[in-house]
Amino acid sequence: MDRQEFGRRLADAARGMSGNQGPGDTVRRIAEMAVELIDACDVAGVCVLRSSRHDTCAHSHVSLQLMDDLQHDLAEGPAMEDAPTADVVAVPDLAGDAPWPRWAAGVVERTGVRSYLGFRLFVERDSIGMLNLYAYEPGAFDHDDRLDGLVVAAHAAVALSATVQHDQMHTAISSRQLIGEATGILRERFSLTSEQAFAVLKRLSSQHNIKLFAVAQHVVETGTLPGSTTSITSTASATPTT
Repeated sequence: MDRQEFGRRLADAARGMSGNQGPGDTVRRIAEMAVELIDACDVAGVCVLRSSRHDTCAHSHVSLQLMDDLQHDLAEGPAMEDAPTADVVAVPDLAGDAPWPRWAAGVVERTGVRSYLGFRLFVERDSIGMLNLYAYEPGAFDHDDRLDGLVVAAHAAVALSATVQHDQMHTAISSRQLIGEATGILRERFSLTSEQAFAVLKRLSSQHNIKLFAVAQHVVETGTLPGSTTSITSTASATPTT
């Protein structure tokens, strides 16, 4: 692919990503874009991996889910290092001297993939974003593929970061609204002040070792306090200890 065509397709893909609704849509489009733009790439995947295992991943082929599962199962692979520092990781032949021998052997045996080219998109707290390119031929990726991959990864990082931030902001707003609703329910049912009602939610969160948002969601959706089968409505005359 010549430079003009590469630039045109990249611009089209970047514009397409700007209208995505969430991280899932964005990572899916990035994976598709990588296969379209990197000639040597047969399959590609993008993952935001978290220690909690609540990952956001998308793949251009079903076999890549197996690769991601292997990383978690073996605690070994491109995204399993404690603090990866390399922006680009290239393994010409996974059947040879790979940095992750067990993972590489499993990938070759189960998928037939031989070449790997990975780009770190970001590292934030307990999560890491990775763009992973694979080819079935050993030594498939050359210098130009690395340069093109860096350009794709740069655009992907910007798009994914913006989408994740928007998603986090939306989640935070939803959490505040739900906590406010639960606080209002307790305030009305038990004749509490707003401060007292919020203190009840915090105490229940600590006692049951669950997030404050989850306590509020339980109150709003079930009409009961966590750990109780009695409806808040039927216990309205009793005031919880704060």
